[in-house]
Amino acid sequence: MDMLSTFKRDFIWLLPLSLGLGAVLSFIQPGNWLFGWLEFSFLFLLCFLLLTISARWAGGASTTPSVNKILAWMLAIAFALRFFGGVATYLALPVDGFADEDDKAGYVYTDAHRRDLQAWDFAQSDHPISDAFNKKFAYDQYGGLLAISTFVYRYISSDAHRPLILVLLAAFAGTLCLSFLWKAVTLQWGEKVAIAAGWIFALYPESILLGGSSMREPYLMLFSAFTLWGFVLWQKTQDKKPLIWFGLGIFGMLLVSPVVALVTLVLFAGWVYFTREHSQLSWWGALAISVVFIAGLFWLASTLDRQGNLGGGTPLAVINNFLREAIKMDLHHLERGSGWVQKLFDEMPKWLRLPFVLVYGIFQPVLPAAFVEPTTVTWRIIAIARAVGWYALLPALILSFGAAAGQQSDEKRKLLIWLSLVAWFWVLLTSLRGGADQWDNPRYRTIMFLWQAILAGHVWVWWRETRNAWFLRVVAMEVVFLLVFGQWYANRYFHFGGQLQFSQMVAVILGVWVLILLGGWWRDGKKNSP
Repeated sequence: MDMLSTFKRDFIWLLPLSLGLGAVLSFIQPGNWLFGWLEFSFLFLLCFLLLTISARWAGGASTTPSVNKILAWMLAIAFALRFFGGVATYLALPVDGFADEDDKAGYVYTDAHRRDLQAWDFAQSDHPISDAFNKKFAYDQYGGLLAISTFVYRYISSDAHRPLILVLLAAFAGTLCLSFLWKAVTLQWGEKVAIAAGWIFALYPESILLGGSSMREPYLMLFSAFTLWGFVLWQKTQDKKPLIWFGLGIFGMLLVSPVVALVTLVLFAGWVYFTREHSQLSWWGALAISVVFIAGLFWLASTLDRQGNLGGGTPLAVINNFLREAIKMDLHHLERGSGWVQKLFDEMPKWLRLPFVLVYGIFQPVLPAAFVEPTTVTWRIIAIARAVGWYALLPALILSFGAAAGQQSDEKRKLLIWLSLVAWFWVLLTSLRGGADQWDNPRYRTIMFLWQAILAGHVWVWWRETRNAWFLRVVAMEVVFLLVFGQWYANRYFHFGGQLQFSQMVAVILGVWVLILLGGWWRDGKKNSP
């Protein structure tokens, strides 16, 4: 009876909110207004109900009312930022964007635009939705997101092409994962880390931008949250039922991006290894994971080699050939797309080019460039927000090893070090795969943002409890980088101040970094000396 009365109370205010938002959205989308109103209102009501239920479920274990309110506000703000941010860019780009087709249509990402157009055409055809996984029809590399989009257009908005419906569903997926993240982190590491990780996830600009676009990243983050919750609950209770969530998450990843499923399986395999006293994996479980991993390898290889020109003979060889060719192509595009990068490549030995791209990719999107490079107002706001978010997160990822080392429990220490290694492996891999591109590289990096947010939450709690001096030192090193690089960009575009050669600028940054490191170690040694 309590649950029924609670549901009725929620329904009373969610229904008019959904109807009102549906009416507004239908006005700015093509097609019959009444049909659009009903379609948007139905989806709003469904999303709001599920988010409300998930919030009560995730916060139900807490006995502190203020904590439950924090989660509720977190979900509300996260959804509002993602959805209304997506609507704002959809309306602003045709007016204040560039003259290309994507901006004129209101899309931040070219992939989202092309996939959306194909999904609409696909929905109007007689082809079964399963053809989305066929190389003949799928613009989407893996087919999963194209299938989801086609299903929505065919069965919910068949009368008119309404792109904001997919934005609404992406915002919902990018928000719903917060409840599973909160629940799992609270159970595994406590409410303090859950609050910190939750707010970081909710407010991170790259996550907001992707959550307001019909891209695969919001769904992959939701599937990651499913696997995290299922695994943590199974680990704590040794009950097999939570593994349904784990399996659902892996299955979703295989449909949308098999490589993420494989990396996630490796991540949890390491988790089991480092906490093996509490994670008793049966032989059938190990066998099932092995079968899924091998099947995922074959599925990934087949999707990467749709044209049949990568060769290799085995899945690992195909994947290796794809990575090699992709990195080679990304290096070529980076060199040709930037005059100063081409100049640097000409001056440096060939063996240094790949390490350069690796390091350069870590710092993308470059914050000083976001402030000074010529662009429109809308794109400048997007660029600054993305860069500020990454440069705020980067020190936390660097210090994640320090926070792990400061754990009292040997098991927690090993687990956090392992998660830090996986997170940094993914950052480095995407830096290479994205060729230091300021869009693809950060987008790929955000696929594993759930784990980055957890690590950053740990670092925040660790610093608040210990006031470790290395937190401010790492921040100071980043500030030095931004100031020196900022002056370099300012001189490049506005001829402000003297001009250092790139090698001289790098030498200045590294020199100051060495002084900060040596000074920090000297100060710590002096403090600890008897």
